Amino acid sequence: MLAPHPIRILGIDPGLRRCGWGVIESLGSKLSFVACGSIDPSDKLALSERLKRIHEGLTAIVSQWRPDEAAIEETFVNKDARATLKLGAARGVAMVVPALAGLGVAEYAPNQVKKTVVGSGHAEKQQIRLMIGVLLPKADPQSEDAADALAIAICHAHSRNVRVLG
Repeated sequence: MLAPHPIRILGIDPGLRRCGWGVIESLGSKLSFVACGSIDPSDKLALSERLKRIHEGLTAIVSQWRPDEAAIEETFVNKDARATLKLGAARGVAMVVPALAGLGVAEYAPNQVKKTVVGSGHAEKQQIRLMIGVLLPKADPQSEDAADALAIAICHAHSRNVRVLG
């Protein structure tokens, strides 16, 4: 049986240059936009300071928007092992903030997010933004990272509804 009240979901697209976030509400199959944005620590900062800024930003977002659940995109491994490790550090911070707030944190592969939102696991960024506009007409993400974070939240809403209904 579906929850009698909307479930607030925080989607996180982790990154060191820009950590996108998006908050939606899900009630059955109905989705509503709440807020979105990105945390943009300067490239000139030391890695530890950038991670600290991501932690502080996500902590403020969790405090302000009070999500019930969180979802994050899984990291893809690229050819630059060093960059992958740094991204993994940002992803770890992005996972621990909601966990410290007592939230469950679901993980989704990039292809699963794209397939859920666009219908194709190989969709382009622009297709994701277009579908965000269709699924969440009030949303106006100012960056691709914020749009991706909303897509991650939508993927989680869909996945949780399938589990609840299934």
